Amino acid sequence: MNSAARPRPSLSSDKAGDERRHRIMERIRSHSGPLAGAELAKRLRVSRQCLVQDIAILRAAGEEIVATPRGYRLPDTAKDTHRAVLACRHAPERTEEELQILVDHGVKILDVIVEHPLYGELRGSLLLESRADVQDFLKQVKATHASLLSSLTGGVHLHTVEASRPEMISRARARLRERGFLLK
Repeated sequence: MNSAARPRPSLSSDKAGDERRHRIMERIRSHSGPLAGAELAKRLRVSRQCLVQDIAILRAAGEEIVATPRGYRLPDTAKDTHRAVLACRHAPERTEEELQILVDHGVKILDVIVEHPLYGELRGSLLLESRADVQDFLKQVKATHASLLSSLTGGVHLHTVEASRPEMISRARARLRERGFLLK
């Protein structure tokens, strides 16, 4: 098909998309926590696929939208936080214990990172900060039959973590070491 015969999107559809993406950003900004994609798509009366495409367009335009297991959100901008990266290794059945140690010490788990031999660094956003968050995440893993990223690397993975005080991370790190989670 030559370009002259190819239908061009109308200006009104471009405007409609721009308006929808503006509404997406308004909703994400005004929501107190992660906003589930299915809920957002329903409110905007679009398919989940259309929403994913809009999120991709917004990200390409410079919006820092974070996709978490619980939905879309904007990154935290808290200035008084301390971050660390923890190198861990464990079997999948110990995931709950690892995550609960961290949140029980007041540490927020921002992500999980693995080093893939073909793709390089693969990162999954987690944003877990309570036992309830951990349970919700584990229920999602079970319901979707999804494999953990660490299954790609024999259990080796990194977590970027954050806490309001550095000693919270230090205590969590000590407990993880004691329980055999930390790489030497």
